[in-house]
Amino acid sequence: MAHREAPRLRILLAQECARLMAEEGVADFRTAKRKAALRLAIADKGALPDNREIEQALLNYQRLFQADRQPQRLRELREATLDAMRFLANFQPKLVGAVLSGTAGLNTPIQLHLFADTPKEVALFLMEQRIPFETGERRLKLGNGDQARLPVFRFSAGDHDFDLTVFAPLAEREAPRSPVDGQPMRRAGPTEIQALLAEHQP
Repeated sequence: MAHREAPRLRILLAQECARLMAEEGVADFRTAKRKAALRLAIADKGALPDNREIEQALLNYQRLFQADRQPQRLRELREATLDAMRFLANFQPKLVGAVLSGTAGLNTPIQLHLFADTPKEVALFLMEQRIPFETGERRLKLGNGDQARLPVFRFSAGDHDFDLTVFAPLAEREAPRSPVDGQPMRRAGPTEIQALLAEHQP
């Protein structure tokens, strides 16, 4: 009986994860799974959906319940991404994450990968432009399977939050692993963002 219930529980959990991410601003899959399991009182870890199932449930949720506002918000974020890419052009910025995949919500930051000899170059550039920022670290799995801690710079401009992860220049050739499916992370430059905007005209 429990075995028969597992697929239904996975679907329910994926849907609750999607709701948490779309409506309550939960930013990462792990937190969404933990909160969803608590809310639905499900203790069986084997019933937890994988990140791909959650991302698909999130896309479905947005199409069903946020069709009146999510596409416009996504467009605004992608337009802001292009502005930021021009501003940060010296660091060959690439867009990653929810703004690229199309699952971005109201509070989703614009995630960019930058490439510089040292993180200090990015810090100095932001200071020269008088942009207040916060620093942090992000753990990512590299293409060869190694774990890496990479510097992150975060700042806000207008209604948008930016999250910049800094890589060494050679890392532009090989993307880290995606937290969604473990495959090389999709990265997009300005030309691809312009194509997405043209494809999804309001």
